[in-house]
Amino acid sequence: MARELCTLITGASSGIGRDTAIRLSESCRLILHGRDKARLEETRLRCASPESHFQWDLDLREVNQIEGTLKQLLEKHELFVENFVHCAGTLKILPMRTIERETVQEIMDVNFTSAVEIVRLLARKKINEKQLRGIVFVSSTASEFGARGFNMYCASKGALDAFMRALAVELAPDVRVNSVLPGAIRTAMTETMLNDQEMEARLKVGYPLGLGLPSDIVSAIEFLLSKSARWITGHQLVVDGGRTVNITA
Repeated sequence: MARELCTLITGASSGIGRDTAIRLSESCRLILHGRDKARLEETRLRCASPESHFQWDLDLREVNQIEGTLKQLLEKHELFVENFVHCAGTLKILPMRTIERETVQEIMDVNFTSAVEIVRLLARKKINEKQLRGIVFVSSTASEFGARGFNMYCASKGALDAFMRALAVELAPDVRVNSVLPGAIRTAMTETMLNDQEMEARLKVGYPLGLGLPSDIVSAIEFLLSKSARWITGHQLVVDGGRTVNITA
């Protein structure tokens, strides 16, 4: 029996990853990744045709386990990955003088190194038989700008975008590789920050179109994976309600 094609989404247990899974489930089979089994199962049940999708529960801080567990899942269910969307991410706001080496490692592993490990596997002919066609990394406008306490988050997203550009050249013409750079989106990861009334007021002033929704980012991801974006690769698509062009804020 021929292997089936699917889309792999990391960070699918919440936020942008969950909304991406729900949207893409209408048109393709999915591998849903997350570290929380219960929340990942909730995502699967909210997807169209939930019985058609697979779960890959793994904490991406355990980067040494990525290759073995993903390879095993692909072989067990006879799957090839056609598209990969990296939504997984972690955010810790800390001044540089207090950050510990372990925290640096954690942020880089979840936001960047895990994506490297997954692509490294999917790019192998013996594993995925050159079936990969599209990669979208969910980065951040923080990859292009600085903010107090965001040092390692900015660094990890900057690394992700640099990796994207190199992959776009290396994997062409078979695979298109792009990034989506969200501005302020209300998700579980940003909830604490956005619940600060002073912070929220400042953000609302800075965003000409107001704060964003996860669905705004999902639409960008869906476009970049579609045939409508067939001639787009190596691109950072900024989706931020006009924040980065607003010099009056």
